[in-house]
Amino acid sequence: MSIKLNIKEAKQEVINTVRAYLKKDETGAYEIPPERQRPILLMGPPGIGKTAIMEQVAGELGISLISYTITHHTRQSAIGLPFISRKEYGGEEHAVTEYTMSEIVASVYDRIEASGIAEGILFLDEINCVSETLAPTMLQFLQYKMFGNHKVPEGFIIVTAGNPPQYNKSVRDFDIVTLDRVKRIDIEEDFTVWKEYAYQAGIHGAILSYLEIRKKDFYSVKTQIDGRQFVTARGWEDLSRILKVYEKMGIEAGERLCVQYLQDPEIASNFASYYELYGKYRTLYRIPEILEGAVPEESGALREAPFDEKLSILGLLIDSLNQEFTAYAENKEIQERVLRELAGIRRDLKNAGAVSADGGEQSARALVSARRLACEEEIARRKKARMLSREEEKIARKVSMRLGEMERMLLLQGTQDARHDFMLLKAAFDASEADRKTQIEAADRHLTNSFRFLSATFGEGQEIVLFLSELTAGYYSLQFVNECGNDAFYRYNRLLLLKDRRETLQQQAMELLAL
Repeated sequence: MSIKLNIKEAKQEVINTVRAYLKKDETGAYEIPPERQRPILLMGPPGIGKTAIMEQVAGELGISLISYTITHHTRQSAIGLPFISRKEYGGEEHAVTEYTMSEIVASVYDRIEASGIAEGILFLDEINCVSETLAPTMLQFLQYKMFGNHKVPEGFIIVTAGNPPQYNKSVRDFDIVTLDRVKRIDIEEDFTVWKEYAYQAGIHGAILSYLEIRKKDFYSVKTQIDGRQFVTARGWEDLSRILKVYEKMGIEAGERLCVQYLQDPEIASNFASYYELYGKYRTLYRIPEILEGAVPEESGALREAPFDEKLSILGLLIDSLNQEFTAYAENKEIQERVLRELAGIRRDLKNAGAVSADGGEQSARALVSARRLACEEEIARRKKARMLSREEEKIARKVSMRLGEMERMLLLQGTQDARHDFMLLKAAFDASEADRKTQIEAADRHLTNSFRFLSATFGEGQEIVLFLSELTAGYYSLQFVNECGNDAFYRYNRLLLLKDRRETLQQQAMELLAL
């Protein structure tokens, strides 16, 4: 029986393995020779995030990632196309069949050239679902890291993924010879671990609240008379994205939409009903007013409300606060990057001797323009190398936009006096920083008011405990509290820790008395 890991544990195993494979000795050679670096095989149910963790691993280690779904390839595209060359053997010339370089191997070399980074991960998904004609090629690849006559460059680690046979009728079992050449990691679904990722990814609050009530619906695969019904983590995440866009566009989302992503009619119907209630609770309990310190009269009925309704209110509060915490983290990153750009502009002006004199050719606007163009070129370069995540691109583009706004401001208000123009840039930055501080104060106030509302409504019961637990589990909420602080969070956290400690001591005392 194999040991199964959750997706977080599997990610750490991959990180450890990649770091070990890329470790070099004092001569610059890999500590583990490439031919002894076993390909990693991630085996687990579909839709639990195997591809997503590879993107995270590459990003955290600062290496390239090339990803393919191998079932989309034929034998010809995997090993290359045959062509006739002529060679001389024993003094006679012969026609010889050779093969062009595999598209997959060529893409690795292309990525190295585009990114300038010679180390990375080659990730092949659905490795155990290849066709009959491609199977021998894949066995050769796993054993020798070659497609045809072309080898994957040293410095690129092979990671593959597959689904167990109960999830895919096309699965081919690997023999012992093949399995003895891979590093196998078995993964299982785990809602608690996924929830940590979900907070960081901004998964819709209705989904998180619903799954907190119905954890069994997080991942489900059933075989029915009319076919398979299933729900995966990927389905919940994709549904979350379209729900948020539908809400922005004012389009109603119901069961017809949910069943397109949650391909289990019963779960889709249950969630659609809950989603409708979730929206009604937002209006009924006037969440924006609670965040601003009000305690609506309707909240009195919450004390006797069903537990799932209480969880919904907690979810609505957490969802609203998380939007502010996420905006805080994004704005902080943007401000820090803009500040670095301004520091560079100031340094360039000083080096040109232009801080106290006329800017001449080295004007502040020219420097801002040059940095904006450099920023856009870096975005284009990293996108071409596929080393830019969606979140990173969003922040980089906002930095570029801010530089563009500063450039236009100098065009309209600049004087070509470097000191004057730089002070305009500093004033624009200071105004943005003042806005950011106002947003921080609002988020702090809203968090404090949420604690007050919950305390006034429920006392110091399980609702406060759950609220604190969700805040502690959230990536951006924890970042906000750690960096900005919040007296109410600290107070209730200490109170609950003391309460837990007191209850533990009382339990221990009772056990001693019973002896």
